[in-house]
Amino acid sequence: MNRLSTEKRARIIGALVEGNSIRSTVRMTGAAKNTITKLLAEVGQAATDYQDEVLRDLPCEVMEVDEIWAFCYSKQKNVPEQFKGTPGYGDVWTYTAICADTKLVPAWMVGEQSADDAEVFLLDLAGRMANRIQLSTDGNRIYESIVHRAFGHDVDWAMLQKIYRTDPRHPQGRYSPPVCTGTKTTVLKGDPNPDRISTSYVERQNLNMRMGMRRFTRLTNGFSRKVENLAHAVSLHFLHHNLARPHAALKDPYPRTPAMAAGVADHVWTLEEIAARLD
Repeated sequence: MNRLSTEKRARIIGALVEGNSIRSTVRMTGAAKNTITKLLAEVGQAATDYQDEVLRDLPCEVMEVDEIWAFCYSKQKNVPEQFKGTPGYGDVWTYTAICADTKLVPAWMVGEQSADDAEVFLLDLAGRMANRIQLSTDGNRIYESIVHRAFGHDVDWAMLQKIYRTDPRHPQGRYSPPVCTGTKTTVLKGDPNPDRISTSYVERQNLNMRMGMRRFTRLTNGFSRKVENLAHAVSLHFLHHNLARPHAALKDPYPRTPAMAAGVADHVWTLEEIAARLD
């Protein structure tokens, strides 16, 4: 990316982290499509490497975990026969974890909805914590067999399962979400604080991902053709979330990013600082 100045890279990165597609970023910045794609790959890898290094020994105490669906190459039903069963074609799931207090996202993983990938993700999360944590997950039974292997006895874990019903006003609504009528909480390990058993923050983070990355928008033609590009976009998104975007819930005593609240950064990063990771 030697032919792009740091300022030009920052403009492109700014467009991407605000939910613009590659083609709209081309129109906004005047950069070529291949140039933007190459920059995304390079800055995404730099974001992965940097956060893997600094997001260690974190003081987080309450973590929420969830997974979010997307697709690569094509919808699952349209995957060509020669690619069926190949990771990165069709359904793709991104595991995320968020600290309820600092709003830091210390771990994520783009993969499949499988016990193997979920275990890799939770092992990575556990390895970044400095202390025992309280963990909340949704009703996905995939976690039942792997939380112990990832955390051992050093976790207080509860599962929060939401109960839904169809909205009687739109019984056949294709795009209307079902109505949540209640929740069921199950303590599966340790002694979690009942008042802090929640998946609200991580579900809100899922919405941020859908709004901040064009690839996650439902009913989109801006989806990733390669799962590697999706992973790069996710890493860039969380670098921006963690270090460069003051969180609305972290205004006291002054506007802070999640990384500042967690003690791994001392200022709000600029887009130029993100772009400079490639220098």
